[in-house]
Amino acid sequence: MKTLVRHRLFWPTAALVGLIAINAIARPAFIKITIRDGELYGALIDILRNSAPLMLVALGMTLVIATRGIDLSVGAIMAVSGAVALQIIAGSDEPNNIGVVAVAVGVAMLVSLVLGAWNGLLVSVMGIQPIIATLVLMFAGRGVALLITGGKITTVNSSPYKVIATGFFLLLPVAFLIAMAIVAIVAFVERRSALGVLTEAVGINPEASRLAGVRSRGIIWGAYIVSGLLSGIAGIIYTSNISAADANAAGLFIELYAILAVVLGGNSLMGGKFSIAGTVVGVLFIQTLDSTILFLGVSPAQSPVFFALVVVVVVLIQSPRLHRLARRVSQSRRAPQAASTPEEVAA
Repeated sequence: MKTLVRHRLFWPTAALVGLIAINAIARPAFIKITIRDGELYGALIDILRNSAPLMLVALGMTLVIATRGIDLSVGAIMAVSGAVALQIIAGSDEPNNIGVVAVAVGVAMLVSLVLGAWNGLLVSVMGIQPIIATLVLMFAGRGVALLITGGKITTVNSSPYKVIATGFFLLLPVAFLIAMAIVAIVAFVERRSALGVLTEAVGINPEASRLAGVRSRGIIWGAYIVSGLLSGIAGIIYTSNISAADANAAGLFIELYAILAVVLGGNSLMGGKFSIAGTVVGVLFIQTLDSTILFLGVSPAQSPVFFALVVVVVVLIQSPRLHRLARRVSQSRRAPQAASTPEEVAA
């Protein structure tokens, strides 16, 4: 039991299960799932579908943080990616053509990859601090997205593009399946090869890794490239959901939620060892909490305060220092009882 409690995924998972249980008690319909026209419907299914963009961004953020970095430009990359895709579709005479949609998605992903490579270049090659390097694109990226859309909100009516976010396959949302497929691929590459170990080594001690022959520059650069690419895919899913590219709203504050998901999943911001499964649990917790806030009828102005309070409680529950303090208090209470002699007990 102690081994289970000490596992890094125990407390994040317990928090998620507890939140779902509270919702189920307050509104039994929360866990009810029905099938309509070969598609699953329910609050839990909505959570899975809506979590896809954050899942992808948080996955990329996990790899970046594992290398002792940070990527504040993910929201801006989402905005640029969505703007590029929708501008191509809107400029086509056949917006419902699958080929046109495929080209739009491919170009948007390529642009996102280039933006991620730019961040990696500044951090790994130029030696600029990650928070400064990505802050540049965080502000400039939305300006680029506005230039692409001409300062307007680009809207399209494309059924193939809409399927990316709202479609279903094998009863499950397509967006969620895309996110899970990418999570599985990244997890397989990181954990079934030496790349994951090398990434953790770079995060724990970059200088020692370099002296040991690890090409830390390439690993760090690769982490930012992956983060940019995943953010671009998240931007495609986001714009597909609303069939519009809003440079000011796309991915707004998602970098903060992604960092929060990484932390809630038991990962350290100091870099080193990371858990992809923990990040997935953290994303699902955030999305479930967001659904809970809407159910409680908390006003948009007050929801950040409510959200912050719940997160603080969850982070404190996961705190190793708090666990050590609790053990010390428990041991100090047991000590007087253990010191009692049989004579004292008989008296």
